[in-house]
Amino acid sequence: MCPSLGPAAFHRRRLGFPAPDAAAGRAGMSFVRRALAGWRLDTPAEAAADAVLVAAELLANAVDHGGGVRSVELELQGQRLRIRVTDANPLPPVLGEHHPEAAHGHGLFIVDRLCLRWGFRPTDSGKTVWADVPLPRSARRAGLVLPT
Repeated sequence: MCPSLGPAAFHRRRLGFPAPDAAAGRAGMSFVRRALAGWRLDTPAEAAADAVLVAAELLANAVDHGGGVRSVELELQGQRLRIRVTDANPLPPVLGEHHPEAAHGHGLFIVDRLCLRWGFRPTDSGKTVWADVPLPRSARRAGLVLPT
């Protein structure tokens, strides 16, 4: 019998802004990259890149449609990364019909395709859009068997 590994690893990081900030996209992306690097995830590069792309799309939506970014929060538990972006607009995000030839409008389509699930919740002064990105272990670690 394999010994228990105990509860899944849990990490949380948050970056807040004193007021909704339309220029927070760059700071938010830097924050996400630093957090993922700091956690030293044993994840394929493609999965980490997906997480960064999802964060970029949520941040861009907050800047373009949400009145600016209030905060970015990352929560890593096991093989799931939850990304939360809070903005100043209470209106829900809309996943419209996707038109691949269009120059814009791909953000939530990308989020929807890359994530296990996503959604939003209202806040006192806007909303928080969240997305759960799968972060599988790399192939070299996925087959790890512990001695009994």
